[in-house]
Amino acid sequence: MAHEDNAPRRRASLELLRAEAADELSVLVSERLRGGEDPWDFMEDLPSVDELVVFILRAENIAENGGARPSAARHYRVLRQIALDYPPLTPAVWRLLGDANTHRRWDANVGA
Repeated sequence: MAHEDNAPRRRASLELLRAEAADELSVLVSERLRGGEDPWDFMEDLPSVDELVVFILRAENIAENGGARPSAARHYRVLRQIALDYPPLTPAVWRLLGDANTHRRWDANVGA
């Protein structure tokens, strides 16, 4: 079965995806704390669990489509499809599509 350009495959339940993302964030926090960083300096810069789930699903879609960085239009379609496939992630998707997170280093906004 052929995959559409913007249709991520549903690989796991949202609960499992959130658990994986929470584990990943926990590792990131632990590494930064062990490195001597002050949590007050970096916690606001980290993505939320749901934002990280969206990034994981987006990364899987990119990998499945040859690894090329998506255009702004494809980025929008992929994130919109993630919101359709996982409705509870919709607020995180819209936050990532908006301009609100441009101060974050990991922001996924794609420049035109």
